[in-house]
Amino acid sequence: MLQPFDDNYFMKKALQEAETAYDMGEVPVGAIVVVQNRIIARAHNLTEQLKDVTAHAEMQAITAAANFIGGKYLKGCTLYVTLEPCQMCAGALYWSQISKVVYGAADSQRGFMAMGTQMHPKTEILAGIMENEASDLLKRFFVQKRNLN
Repeated sequence: MLQPFDDNYFMKKALQEAETAYDMGEVPVGAIVVVQNRIIARAHNLTEQLKDVTAHAEMQAITAAANFIGGKYLKGCTLYVTLEPCQMCAGALYWSQISKVVYGAADSQRGFMAMGTQMHPKTEILAGIMENEASDLLKRFFVQKRNLN
């Protein structure tokens, strides 16, 4: 049976956000928040545009989703993000009590797993969804950045 709204479907939407970040010269990370198969928040990195180190895609998505819901807790929500969240974003996700985090590419140096950061005990983690696509976009961005400098 065809499942139109699966993890790959939503990760493709997060990858579209990452492409937007790429086009803006931002590190290409995209995120969306979904509840009951409905996208309630879309975001991408804005750290350069806003000159704000906290303007990661996940942080933008958490804020947008909380505004949509009208509350600070994201119970019943799933975050799809193209790169494993960092320690800062994992902390914010912990406090949001988000139900599920799905990420594409692992970040073996700065990701929450490498840093030993814990998500909320009730948060389900699913890694590696469309990992190659997310990783390729990041690699392409940094190759281009090195070639310009």
